This record gives sequence, C-alpha cells and structure tokens, in this order.
Amino acid sequence: MPRRRKGVVEIGTGRRWPRPTVGAVSALGRAQLGEPRLMEKRMTPAAHQAAQIDTHALARYLEAALPGFKGPLTAEKTPTGQSNPTFLLSSASGRYVLRKKPPGQLLKSAHAVDREFRVMKGLGQTDVPVPRMLLLCEDPSILGTEFFVMEFVDGVVFWNPALPELDNAHRLRVYDEQNRALAALHSADPATIGLADFGRPGSYFARQRDRWTKQYRASETEYLADMETMIAWLNANEPADDGRVSLVHGDYRLDNIIVAPAEPKILAVLDWELSTLGDPLADFSYHLMQWVMPPSDAGVGSLIGHDLAALGIPSLEAYVERYVERTGRDPRPHLPVYLAYNFFRVAAIFQGIVGRVRDGTATSDYAPAKVQMVRPFAEKAWEFARQAGAQ
Repeated sequence: MPRRRKGVVEIGTGRRWPRPTVGAVSALGRAQLGEPRLMEKRMTPAAHQAAQIDTHALARYLEAALPGFKGPLTAEKTPTGQSNPTFLLSSASGRYVLRKKPPGQLLKSAHAVDREFRVMKGLGQTDVPVPRMLLLCEDPSILGTEFFVMEFVDGVVFWNPALPELDNAHRLRVYDEQNRALAALHSADPATIGLADFGRPGSYFARQRDRWTKQYRASETEYLADMETMIAWLNANEPADDGRVSLVHGDYRLDNIIVAPAEPKILAVLDWELSTLGDPLADFSYHLMQWVMPPSDAGVGSLIGHDLAALGIPSLEAYVERYVERTGRDPRPHLPVYLAYNFFRVAAIFQGIVGRVRDGTATSDYAPAKVQMVRPFAEKAWEFARQAGAQ
C-alpha cells in the first residue's frame, strides 16, 4: 500500500507522482486512498458473497498449491472489477492478486477467468507487459467459484485520460507506451505461445455481433430504438473479412494498465476477460474511443473538451499514424464502421451491467453509474453508422 504524504502518493522507492484528483492510484485501489464511492447500493446476498472470500480456506489451499506461499493472509476487495471480483491478498510471504468468477447465475461465456489466466500466461513469453501468473484453481469447493492468483505489480493506475497528474513530456510517453504495448499484442504470433486455439479464425464481426446482441437481449430492461437500429445495421453492413487475425485484448484502455512508479513505462496490462483471436483493427479502434466518446460521470474516460496540443497528448490522427508505423495495419479506411461496432458493443456490455444491478449481482462499486451510459453509447454508435453510410 502506498505511503501517504501531503500532496503525493509515494509508491515503492521511485518517482513521487502528484497526488491524484481523479485517479492515479496504487495498482488495485482507489479505495486505498479513501476515495468515496460513486454510488452506494444495498447488496443482495449474491453481491455480498462476491465481496468476501474465506481467507482461512484460501490460505490452506495456497500453502499446499502455491510454492513459497505462507499464511496467514488478509484479502481486500478492490472497488473496481466490473465482472470478476478482484482481491488484494497480503500474507507472510508477500502480496498477491486474486481474481474470481462472481457467484450466481451468469451470462453464457462471461466471467471466463480461466481464459484470462491462459492468455496472460502465454503473453508472458512476449513483449506484451503482463503480471506473472501463479495459479489457476478450477475447483469451486475452495471459494465457491473458479479463481486465479497472479503476482502483485506495484505501480500506478491512471483513471483520467487527460492525465492531469503529469507534465506534457510524461503524458506523451504514457500514450506512446500504450500504443507500443497494443502494437506488440497485435504483432504476437498466437501459435508460438500456445494460443492458436484461443478463438475461431474468420467471421470475427459476425461472431461478435451475435454474441453482444444475445447478451444485450439477455439483460434488456427497456426498448432502445438506437440499439434495435444498430442490430439491424450491423447485420446488413458486416465488413469484409480480409483474413487479419491476432490476439485481441477486448478492453484495452488506460485504467486497465499499470504504469511504473518511477517512469512512464507500462508494467502490466490487466483485465483480459474479453480477449480472443480476432480483428486487430477492431481492438485498436476500441482503444480509440476515448478520443470521441461522450463524457460522463460514470468513470468512463473521455478526451472530448480537452486541448490535446496544450496537454502534449497526441491527436487521434497522430496516434493512429504511430500504430500504422508499428504494425503496418491501417484502420482509417473503415474507421467509422469500427467505431459504430465498438460503441454498440460497449452499450451491450453496459446493458449487461444494468442487468446485474437489477438482479443484485453487480460486484463493482461503480456498476450502478453505468446504468445511464447505455443510451448515449447507442446514440453514438448510430452516429458513426451514419458516417459510414448507413442505409
């Protein structure tokens, strides 16, 4: 846990980052800095269960299964983790991070902690920065659901893409690091790291469209005309499959990245639940959404309204050009289509969160605030569909 002093958050022995207003925090914890929750909600039994784990049972299991582990341990649930509850474990042998499936009835194919473990373990052999995977437990009798344990990475997580905590030079380097790490992911060969079967090749958009349509329907709470229009539009406007296949993260954004405490270098990319084999340009254009997404109070970062040149943050055009230089892949000819798809996809994801709030199984403190985001993201999806030439 970072040592707190006036005006700064000091992590490890490196640089003292300025104390955050919106969110540079030690890895895994706005709660560690005492930030108030965005919205309080009485937890149902399922959500209450998700927020707790049996530390005695876990310690016994880890002492037998994880070399070098020594109890006793304490577990602190982080306030984040939209889908899979995440805990900071502290023990006599050090700190670890545990990520588990939530309890209760779950949407099909969601909360796949085993896939998260597998992809990060494979990427540990590449230039993509990931935490070291320590253990996967598929036995639900230990904690009630599957879980995995990974190393604790001591660094900084930034929540505001404008990076008010940094100066211009460091902002630029953080953005270039994000670009570099994603280009490295899209350049990795899945076959050489044991992930050739991590997804089905071909028909990526069709499969993704069908998946998110089904999940939207499964958690639908009201009729949204723009979502219905987008479902029909995506069915009629599927991009041609040009055979591009790479590992894709599925949720690559600033607050899923841990930055070194002493320099703007990415130490780890987190939250691989949505990773698969797919279209790298669809993955990259999801990352570009922060330049064009509607601002909100729901913890969704947006660069709209900021003077990027004054902040030292690259424009969307300059950022895309750097990615093209690194990978040889260019999203610009079809960028409105990619963005329309991604805004629809995120609206469907938010609707899934709405469904979990409705059912009382949401495990993140910030989940209720996402309720208001479905409609504006659906509207933005249709805006980009019109730009792409909607019929």
